[in-house]
Amino acid sequence: MDNRSSAHLLLLLSFTSLLIICHSKNPDDLKTYIVYTGSNMKDEGSALSIYTSMLQKVSDSNAKPKSVLHHYKCSFGGFVAKLTEEEADTMAGLDGVVSVFPNEKKQLHTTRSWDFIGFPQQLERATTESDVIIGVLDSGIWPESDSFNDKGFGPPPSKWKGTCQASNFTCNNKIIGARYYTAGIDDSVSEEYLKSPRDSSGHGTHTASTAAGNPISRASLFGLGQGTARGGAPSARIAVYKVCWGESCFLADILAAFDDAIADGLDIISVSLGGFSDQNYFRDVISIGSFHAMRNGILTALSAGNGGPQLSSLANISPWAITVAASTIDRKFVTKVKLGDKTTCEGTSLNTFDLKGILYPIIYGGDAPNTKRGKDESESRFCGKGTLDKKLVKGKIVLCDSGTEPRGAFLDGAVGALMQTQDLGDLSPFPSLPASFLDLQDGAYVYNYIKSTRTPTATIFKSHEINDTLAPMVASFSSRGPDLVTPEILKPDITAPGVSILASWSPISPPEVEGDNRKLQFNIVSGTSMSCPHVSGAAAYVKSFHPTWSPAAIRSALMTTAKQLSPRTNRDAEFAYGAGQIDPSKAVNPGLIYDANEIDYVRFLCGQKGYTTRTLRLITGDKSSCSETTYGTARDLNYPSFALSVPPSNTNVSGSFKRTVTNVGLSSSTYKAIITAPQGLKIQANPNVLSFNYLGQKQTFVLTVEGTIETYLLSASLVWDDGKFQVRSPIAVFNAP
Repeated sequence: MDNRSSAHLLLLLSFTSLLIICHSKNPDDLKTYIVYTGSNMKDEGSALSIYTSMLQKVSDSNAKPKSVLHHYKCSFGGFVAKLTEEEADTMAGLDGVVSVFPNEKKQLHTTRSWDFIGFPQQLERATTESDVIIGVLDSGIWPESDSFNDKGFGPPPSKWKGTCQASNFTCNNKIIGARYYTAGIDDSVSEEYLKSPRDSSGHGTHTASTAAGNPISRASLFGLGQGTARGGAPSARIAVYKVCWGESCFLADILAAFDDAIADGLDIISVSLGGFSDQNYFRDVISIGSFHAMRNGILTALSAGNGGPQLSSLANISPWAITVAASTIDRKFVTKVKLGDKTTCEGTSLNTFDLKGILYPIIYGGDAPNTKRGKDESESRFCGKGTLDKKLVKGKIVLCDSGTEPRGAFLDGAVGALMQTQDLGDLSPFPSLPASFLDLQDGAYVYNYIKSTRTPTATIFKSHEINDTLAPMVASFSSRGPDLVTPEILKPDITAPGVSILASWSPISPPEVEGDNRKLQFNIVSGTSMSCPHVSGAAAYVKSFHPTWSPAAIRSALMTTAKQLSPRTNRDAEFAYGAGQIDPSKAVNPGLIYDANEIDYVRFLCGQKGYTTRTLRLITGDKSSCSETTYGTARDLNYPSFALSVPPSNTNVSGSFKRTVTNVGLSSSTYKAIITAPQGLKIQANPNVLSFNYLGQKQTFVLTVEGTIETYLLSASLVWDDGKFQVRSPIAVFNAP
């Protein structure tokens, strides 16, 4: 999500089973439900007949027959219908049903960023990059943006099976497909472009251009952040799946988009929305969708969420996808304020206005209440809409006790606003009038200055860039681990730039405040929504060099080559940044990879609570059995990171991990284990030397961890080094939440 919204999107998972969305019996009780049934049926007619039969079984025989509102038919099974809560409970118990859940409504979660991570524009690229297709599940796209011009592009790759729902919208050889989904939309959604993949919010255009936009020189937000905006894989193709309307994204539509996207022939799916809230992966549409994507060789990149810095606040945790945190780049924006006493303060905002250094009268909002509407100082000090006396604030700068958009000051004709607030962390608001957001200390100084003179004055300067020498730092808003469902799968997996990212925008995006008529071609926003497409673009770059690599292999390459971040300067260490900051140029040649496929994930699920042979057969559509080899713990999954959970009351640490690496570096090579561990931990790899004689050869080792833990989290690492490649994995030892 961007910095105008901090809400998360709750989604449901699963492809190989059937899905059903239902509404209730009594019009006042009806809800839309999704019924997920597992793997898809080949015969669509038979599937619809079965779904109709299911609805008849749970319905009152005297009631009006229920109908299937939407059914999933391409990549997994299920449907949407209206049911009562009682009918939904009955439906969940029917044979052939994996899960039933409500169709809820949730909300959404680069001039400098690619250069900052060491990924310059002039870099070796594979000619096959134009064969890579990135699917973006978001709010649509603005096709007229220069980021999506198809000059120089040939026809779409032959593997492309998708379509372009052309309504007030035209695809080209860059945007090769576009779909929109309205099955889950309720009466609360009203949008001019309801019947089109066109983006009217800006969010989807921003994420798509970050992942695969063309290079655009002299891009800026009214002069801020000026430079060349580009995607990570500028030659890749884009397929758009509009599942969000405004800030609302419905579960039924998200699942339908996954269903189509998998069948369309994508390589990467980018999802900058989420909100995991269930203990079962297959009651979450994003987990369901990304599982079926993995089965079809498609890597899904997911935003971690914007619930940080609270621990265990992750919005997406699927072990078969890659979860992306957000971190800073070496650029930040500041907005200076000068008072009549010549004192200068420095706040933050994306202030694109220039008062030319002219000093204007300044007034405290609490001294200008709209008494005619019954307002007093306790309300007007926040500068909310309708709380200020227009006669007192018009033509002046207003000091407000708030960290939100100064709507009242803008609407009542103020020249500018100073907002005194708690630390905004890494967020830079985009105000509708000249404004700077000051910390409480500077805000108090301005307040005292106003009270100390009869004619206080001030001016606000246009924002400017400064160098952030502490970058990269994980953003304060970026959601943290550990994953509460499976704590010993370390999430997030990786971090990428997600603070003050400039990319293309929709010019019809609604303003924060009515009356702000600026039209944006580009915008600077922050969130894990912005970091996720960086990884999608990087994954596409790796895929272009290694078209046969599995989703797990690409994830492994990105993680084991990531830039190591310091737990001393980044709060919550691996729970904040996973393996570290992406380094796409190195990920193309990782040396070794930790690979995994569907069988590995099924064995992993068999070792978790709530997954039976019956359920897994519905999901996979085959004869999978949990009586076969099952992973005793999540630590047995062949993951590129290591997480060991210790009971809260226990200080003794003991655990082991079995891992297999595949040689993709030099045909003949010998890797030695280099382990870095804090005091109190003894970590060993057995064997500690791995020798390879040919490409594709696999070697297995066991990592053991023993010792004591006196704090909630200890950070360590394992590096396999052959002199040319350094294959690094983070190790996190922690007290279970």
